[in-house]
Amino acid sequence: MKQRIRKILSLLLLCAATVLAVAGTLALPRGAAYLAAALCAVAGLCALPTRRHGTIVRVLFVLPLVTAFTATIIYPFFIGIFYSFTDWNGVGFSEFIGLANYKTIFTSSEFLYSFAMTLLFALLSVLLVNLVAFSLALLCTSRIRGARFYRAAFFVPNLIGGLVLGYVWQFIFNRVFTAVFAGTSSMLTDPNMALAALIIVFTWQYAGYIMMIYITGIQSVPQDVLEAAEVDGASRWSTLCRVTIPLLANTFTICLFLTLVNSFKQFDLNYALTNGGPSRLLEGKVLYSTQLLTLDIYKEALVNYQYSTGQAKAVIFFIVLACISLLQLRFSRKREVEM
Repeated sequence: MKQRIRKILSLLLLCAATVLAVAGTLALPRGAAYLAAALCAVAGLCALPTRRHGTIVRVLFVLPLVTAFTATIIYPFFIGIFYSFTDWNGVGFSEFIGLANYKTIFTSSEFLYSFAMTLLFALLSVLLVNLVAFSLALLCTSRIRGARFYRAAFFVPNLIGGLVLGYVWQFIFNRVFTAVFAGTSSMLTDPNMALAALIIVFTWQYAGYIMMIYITGIQSVPQDVLEAAEVDGASRWSTLCRVTIPLLANTFTICLFLTLVNSFKQFDLNYALTNGGPSRLLEGKVLYSTQLLTLDIYKEALVNYQYSTGQAKAVIFFIVLACISLLQLRFSRKREVEM
């Protein structure tokens, strides 16, 4: 009897959902009609008597998230790949031009130089951020007085937005450092030092976040293992190198991956601090010394209005970042097994 009632109720709700959807298309305000139709459809499927009722309910709960993810990530990703093979102007396209955009990119000295600077920035940032973060984590997990205060203080820069942080440090480099060290020019005006300034600020901002992950990993190391090493007469340095670091292999994998991805995707700090400058002359061509790939893609599409070329650069950027990230994960996981 109950199943029959649920079946009738389910059919009524599904019929109501269909009627509301049709009515919204023809006469009623579409937003309200479609919302009511969706609610009736969900209620009707939930009331449907079936052995897989729990599966239906779980799918319905996940469906909005999957729909939003598909609409904002999956669909733009694939349509962007398609646009990279056309002469898309931001509104539409007139013809399919194949690999012409990619040929333009790989013959562009600006893109190749930006790509090289991004690789250099990522390499130095990954090394410096993890070195500083691990050192801070060792400091904050030691018996030093005020360790909790230091944790909070080192983590605070990560809470500041990249744009705000970039403008603050721009003032520091241009006004404070030049006033303290009289007679010296700002690092941001020197093509050979501007990238170093960008790495310093990125490390200052991001090391505190990575430090918290290292702290969690260090605190998870079994104390009996450390005590056994101490009883055997191992020094602190030997314990760190031969016990603590091998047991933190999984933590190193996570931190290296996060640092690598975020250094490649760096945009807001690059935009606010240097905006790609200063320029330099290389083989008779004017190039921007700190214009990383994300900023180069932004300028290509939204400043130069070359949307299809910018989209092609974004596709290349995705492929390169995916390959490097997967190789890093594979190498790190292999090291975990060896350790």
